[in-house]
Amino acid sequence: MYIISGIAYASSQRNEVPSISGGGVILAATADMVIPARFDAMPAVAHEIEQFMQLAGFCDQAVLDIQLAVEEIITNIIRHGFCGSPGLISIHSIADTDLLTVEIVDEAPPFNPLTVPDPDITSSIAERKTGGLGIYLVRQVTDTVTYRYEDEKNILIFTKKKQKDAVS
Repeated sequence: MYIISGIAYASSQRNEVPSISGGGVILAATADMVIPARFDAMPAVAHEIEQFMQLAGFCDQAVLDIQLAVEEIITNIIRHGFCGSPGLISIHSIADTDLLTVEIVDEAPPFNPLTVPDPDITSSIAERKTGGLGIYLVRQVTDTVTYRYEDEKNILIFTKKKQKDAVS
C-alpha cells in the first residue's frame, strides 16, 4: 500500500507555528492510497481512514460511516469488478474545515453502482434477495454520491459534512 498525505494548517495566533498537537486548525488535508484489489488490504485502509479523519477533526460516527462506505465500495470492486483478478484501487481523500470528499478509482469493467435500485427493506430478511445493501448503505451514511466513467476508469465520489456540534 502506498500512502501520500499533505496537510495545510492555519494558526490561531499570528506568529504561532501550528502543530498537530494543538496551536492550529486544519484548513485542508489530503490522503492518497493505492491498494491491491484484495480483501486483505481492507484493515489497513480502515485504519488510515480513521487516522486521517480524526486528524481532520471528524467525530467518531463520521469516521465509522466513511469506513463503512469505503469498505462496501471496495468490496464490490474486488468481488464484482475485478472478480478476483489482480488490479489496483486508488482512494483519494480531501478534508477541509467542514467537508470530507472521498474519490475511489478503479480500472475494472465499467459499472455505475448508482443504477442499482434500493433494496426492499420492508420485507422480512427471509424474503429478501442476498446482496444489494452495499450501495444503499453508502447512500445512507454519506451526504452525496456521484459516479462517472472516464479514461477507462470507474470514479465514485462521496462526501460527508463535518458535524459542528458532534463530540468525538
